[in-house]
Amino acid sequence: MTDFKDRERAEEAKFAMDEDTAFRVAARRNRLLGAWAAELMGLTEEEADAYKKAVVQADFEEAGDEDVIRKVLGDLTAAECDVSEADIRAKLEECSIEARRQFMSEG
Repeated sequence: MTDFKDRERAEEAKFAMDEDTAFRVAARRNRLLGAWAAELMGLTEEEADAYKKAVVQADFEEAGDEDVIRKVLGDLTAAECDVSEADIRAKLEECSIEARRQFMSEG
């Protein structure tokens, strides 16, 4: 019975660690996307830092990536940048790969 409890605790710990990793990678991905968008909009360094944080915060509005895409698309459209939703989705995927690479190289 102890083996089963130990295995159960190990699985719970692994699940918690996987969730934490996914959260950190998503936040890093959103910061990278925010940096890209800030550059397209020509923001200053201070404005870009604030914008990256705002993009990370936007991800807490709802589950999935739609809230982040909606924010970035709206901001880029307002700044009169010629970027489509498909462009943002492609960049989000690139940022996801880069964020995971960066996270794994730190560990």
